[in-house]
Amino acid sequence: MASVFLYHVVGDLTVGKPDMVEFYETETVESAIRAIGESTECGIPVWKRKSHVSMIETSETRQQRFVGILNSLDIVAFLASTECLEDQDKSIKTSVSQVVVPNASLLKQVDPATRLIDALEMMKQGVRRLLVPKSMVWKGMSKRFSFLYNGKWLKNADASNNSSNNNLTINTNRPSSSSGTSNRNKFCCLSREDVIRFLIGCLGALAPLPLSSISSLGVINPNYTSVEASLPAFEATKKLPGDPSEVAVVEPIPDGQCKIIGEISASRLWKCDYLAAAWALANLSAGQFVMGVEDNEAARSLLDFAVNSAVGDESIANGIGSTRLREFSSRSIGFNPGSSIRMGRSMYRGRSAPLTCKITSSLAAVMAQMLSHRATHVWVIEDDSDDILVGVVGYADILAAVTKHPASVTLTPVNRPEGGLTTEFQN
Repeated sequence: MASVFLYHVVGDLTVGKPDMVEFYETETVESAIRAIGESTECGIPVWKRKSHVSMIETSETRQQRFVGILNSLDIVAFLASTECLEDQDKSIKTSVSQVVVPNASLLKQVDPATRLIDALEMMKQGVRRLLVPKSMVWKGMSKRFSFLYNGKWLKNADASNNSSNNNLTINTNRPSSSSGTSNRNKFCCLSREDVIRFLIGCLGALAPLPLSSISSLGVINPNYTSVEASLPAFEATKKLPGDPSEVAVVEPIPDGQCKIIGEISASRLWKCDYLAAAWALANLSAGQFVMGVEDNEAARSLLDFAVNSAVGDESIANGIGSTRLREFSSRSIGFNPGSSIRMGRSMYRGRSAPLTCKITSSLAAVMAQMLSHRATHVWVIEDDSDDILVGVVGYADILAAVTKHPASVTLTPVNRPEGGLTTEFQN
């Protein structure tokens, strides 16, 4: 196990993180759409309101107020129901409590001094967010940062004289009680995306894992969820996995395998036109949904439909607006397929093409793909066969790989031509 996990603490990852603003279950779906657009991992934590505004909470009572995490696919699936399509103005005013799936295990409050290895173990067990207090006052000797004073990371004045001391020591210059009170209820929220971004900066300390293929590390998860392209797109919402929240859209081939042509996922719908996506999810096949109806001659009769059209730049960005008749386009739900009608795999290219990697891709390349595309997963295809789906790699799979005991890993370095990692970033 890399020493970086033992010498770093959760507080090292909170530098520069903004204070968390709680999103309450009494807020509307319209407000949730705006909040998700500014979130990480395409979702937001949802909370119950405090029983008393001035009450001082313990970690236990705060944990009891956490409801679950709401993502973009949850909202699109909700808006795609018959009742919501009949009255879209009413549906976006619905309380979030009717949409979010309760799951209190997705978030856990931890101390800033918690070792990074312990935090990773929590995330491997299903925790998606870490709630870190910003009012803690302590002094330590992390590799990169020294101590947290009144909610801010500062240089350790004694570091130059005692650089060999790696033990936590007590800070005798504690702030006044009034300072501690002002920060008592301030927290920041760490996601798994934050952890992966931190690990990208520590690739040298993880060697030789980053340059090893994902197949040799056992990162590929073969238990993915899929739906055939010919089936209704709404079928995908009936078989959504918990993590990551994605369904592959596939075409079966004679040998029993499947080709991936697209996906229906929270990351794809993250900043889409939610009302247009909801209509498409309810009325189109999965194949039409991912490639855009304008590329399918058989679906021309579906081009006109009533949907809330975003008015103004801000409304367009948030996927909400006033109601008028307009034309459906896959671009309106976040896809951008080619304009010409072509046969075969090429017709799915564009933003509708799923994010894929090869089974021989290195771990570092897959991590970089996920961060650059702000994706929660990458689909894995055969190395010598075009788009034959093998499995999927998500955050949990990567965290399991980097914390696995070296004796249980058989490393196979990726043979890479000149140009380094750039040759692997194909999507």
